[in-house]
Amino acid sequence: MANEIKLPRLGQGMEAGTITKWLKSEGDTVTKGEPLFEIDTDKVTQEVEADYGGVLLKIELASGEAPVGQTIAWIGKEGEEVKSAAKPAPAPEKSSDTAAPRETAADTTVSDTSSESAASPTNGGRIKASPLARRIARERGIELSSLQGTGPDGRIVAEDVERGQSAAPAAAQVSVPTGEIESVPLTNIRKTIARRLTVAWQAPVFQLTVSADMTRANDLVARARELNPDVRVTVTDLLAKLCAQALMRHRDVNVQYSEDALLKFPTANVGIAVAAPQGLIVPVLRSVERLSLAEFAIARGEVVGRTRENKLTTQDLEGGTFTISNLGMFGIEQFVAVINPPQAAILAVGATVDTPVARDGEVVVRPMLTMTLTVDHRAVDGAAGADFLRTVKQFVEEPALAL
Repeated sequence: MANEIKLPRLGQGMEAGTITKWLKSEGDTVTKGEPLFEIDTDKVTQEVEADYGGVLLKIELASGEAPVGQTIAWIGKEGEEVKSAAKPAPAPEKSSDTAAPRETAADTTVSDTSSESAASPTNGGRIKASPLARRIARERGIELSSLQGTGPDGRIVAEDVERGQSAAPAAAQVSVPTGEIESVPLTNIRKTIARRLTVAWQAPVFQLTVSADMTRANDLVARARELNPDVRVTVTDLLAKLCAQALMRHRDVNVQYSEDALLKFPTANVGIAVAAPQGLIVPVLRSVERLSLAEFAIARGEVVGRTRENKLTTQDLEGGTFTISNLGMFGIEQFVAVINPPQAAILAVGATVDTPVARDGEVVVRPMLTMTLTVDHRAVDGAAGADFLRTVKQFVEEPALAL
């Protein structure tokens, strides 16, 4: 008997998803665990593996949105007949602020028969490309067949799509009338960012700011790089590790807020804000207090890479208890970050600046770092937040106290 393939639930709160691409065609042989189709949720775009092996007998939903649990395909033995699924149930209605329909490949793909096709690598007739590259190309109406991939085995990556768009004939740009307003449809991730930031902005928060002498912290980072030349340890890695240790001493800050309870976590699950091509994403690294500095740096590098390639899973984005947002690499000395609900606190980190400071009655120059903690006052009181930030400052100035 043929097996039904239903739209899976990929995370808590997921009620619907959008199929953007089938990686197999009807009649193809499918191996259990093999990527079968790509699905776009409010959080990520990811490949979904087949739960069964056999032949893909029928695709009920080629593309578009469907509720979780709807039958979208059948897998069984070759020649086996299947009954067509019942009429799809409508996707859950959304509030007016998110009622705009999601884009599908059929809505956004624009064919250009006049352009020459580059020699793009294929896999059984399917062009090799990362999910993020496919998504950007779909949203911007770029044919993947016209691009030359620079990724592993000639795989098309996001940068190839960006270059392909930049290399478009200048005449096409001139054809746009001067002063015309360009309408850029919101992606699902951008809609999610907007919705979550609106929720965060409505929370009663307060900010606390301190400056810390980075002399010993910088020495530790430099020493860690010498001892682990294959691992690039960064200031963000050290701060994440130090904050994790501080969270273990201040459990009242290591919480998530809900309407009925405060969820107090036994481990520090630290989110790192990443400026990815698809928007601001915060992947989570778990039990950071148990990792060495080098181990965290390796894990952080791996998850940031997957973030920018849009290869995260929903598990990478859930369960965070604290977030660090570092804009120091852009020369920003101080800023206020918006909390990442349901987390109760986020640390905004600026650039390290050589600053005259008073030490033992003398004015000396020290590398100073400004950190601003934004706290959800519903979950954490002012004194508790201040005590936590004081510990973080102590750890930054004397890392040995934490490590």
